[in-house]
This record gives sequence, structure tokens and C-alpha cells, in this order.
Amino acid sequence: MGRKAADAEPSVDLDAQLSEAIGKRVRSYRTQLGFTVAQLAEHAGLSKGMLSKIENAQASPSLSTLARISAALDVPLTAFFDAFEAHAVLHVKRGHGLDLVPKGNRSGLRSQLLGNLSGKTHRRLEPIIYTMTRRAKVSETFRHTGTEFLYMIEGKMEYGYGAQRFLLEAGDSLQFDGEVTHGPVRLIEVPIRLLSVKAYGNGDGRVDH
Repeated sequence: MGRKAADAEPSVDLDAQLSEAIGKRVRSYRTQLGFTVAQLAEHAGLSKGMLSKIENAQASPSLSTLARISAALDVPLTAFFDAFEAHAVLHVKRGHGLDLVPKGNRSGLRSQLLGNLSGKTHRRLEPIIYTMTRRAKVSETFRHTGTEFLYMIEGKMEYGYGAQRFLLEAGDSLQFDGEVTHGPVRLIEVPIRLLSVKAYGNGDGRVDH
């Protein structure tokens, strides 16, 4: 069965929202310094057309591109995300989370951030949905502050927490202290879809993975 036309596109696209916030910040800092688009592009080693597209949210800059712009403007990289942090509500349609793994990767893993209300007041939850399409060997482990909640949507996997091992199947959940080493041990049935929600009580959680 096909999806209804009204559901085909997201009401709010997280990627577009982020691109718009970054573009506004770049333009704001550029005009404060009295740079033209051409001057900033030259200082950052970019084409004038690319910088114009970034400012008008017509292109999503890579982290390396943002780093070059931040150096040219002499502002911290995080300054570009201030406008994005002002959102107190985020609506993300299915399949439109912000990709944390570069597109085109061949690992069979997709990580999508489903929204992060940033700032001291809101930075308390980090919801990510992981999709694994290959039964590859896994060895990476994680540690971070706060508490983590896992909910298995699809597939079957063995998950490690310290010296313990848990079999996670569709409908199973696991909640634990993030400061104890944890991570997938064995992917048993793919595709796997796993929802992870990290909670930081003080609002300034730092992830170490």
C-alpha cells in the first residue's frame, strides 16, 4: 500500500531547519564584520556561489566547510548552531532524522538524530534511531554520562553491558547507566532498528562515543 500524498513529505525537515539556522548565522557574522560574500568566500577558500547557497539554505555545509568559515570569521564552530537551539519543539517525519553517519557509507549502519532541543534548558534528551542492514562483526563500545534507554523495534541482537549480555528482540527494552561500557556484541537477525534515548539530568550531557 502506498502512502497518502499528504504524508509524502515532512511537515518540518530537520536537515532544512538546521541549514536555515546555519545560513542565518553565517550571514549575520559576515555582515557584522563588513565582509561581502566574495570577501568571506575568499578568506574561507570557498566559491562565492557555494557561500551564497549556504547563506540561503540551498546547500548543507560539511563540518570541514563550517570549520573553514568559522576560522575566516574568527568565531567558534558551535556559534553557527545558536539559532537552531532556539527551537522549543521539533516535529520529525519518518525517515527524515538528521544523519549522523555520512551518506554513502558501506557499513550498513544508519544513525539518525530525531531531534535535540539544545541549550541549558532543553539539552536533556538525545533520541537516535539506529538501522543496521548488514550482519557485520561489531566491536565498538560506548560510555557517556547520564542514562540510556534502548527499545528494539525490529530484528535481533546481543547487547553487552559491562560483563552482562542481553538478547534484544522486537519489543524488548533495556535501560542502564551510560557510564558503564556498553554496545552491540552480535547482530543475529537483520535488518535491525533500535531506538536509543540518552537522558542527561543536568542539561549539559557530554557523549564520549
